[in-house]
Amino acid sequence: MIHNCLITPSLTTYFLVIQGIPDDIIEKGRDYKLITEVVQNGNVFSWSQLYPTNKTISNKFVIDQECDMETIGGKKFKATVTMEGGKLSTKFPNYHHTSEISGGKLIETSIAGSVVLKRTSKKI
Repeated sequence: MIHNCLITPSLTTYFLVIQGIPDDIIEKGRDYKLITEVVQNGNVFSWSQLYPTNKTISNKFVIDQECDMETIGGKKFKATVTMEGGKLSTKFPNYHHTSEISGGKLIETSIAGSVVLKRTSKKI
């Protein structure tokens, strides 16, 4: 599935700042439509996102198995993605991320402390 999302500027900017994303990269992404491709084959997933810098980050994982992943800031880390009630869930270094398909839309929620960023993307 390929989804695209117009990012909400104010909350996204704050969320990216607290993640350590440089101001020039944040500025490039102000009105950027994020492209996300999710491919599922049983418990195996490939999750790719195209960012405003024309960089694509791809994370491949198997549900309930530790894997190598990369953040939007390029930081590499190990994580285990779980699935509960149809929602994918993983702990990134500075935030917790969940995602699900509901009503044909990709709904992603990222929580960093008290800051909650919710993105809803439509299928293209």
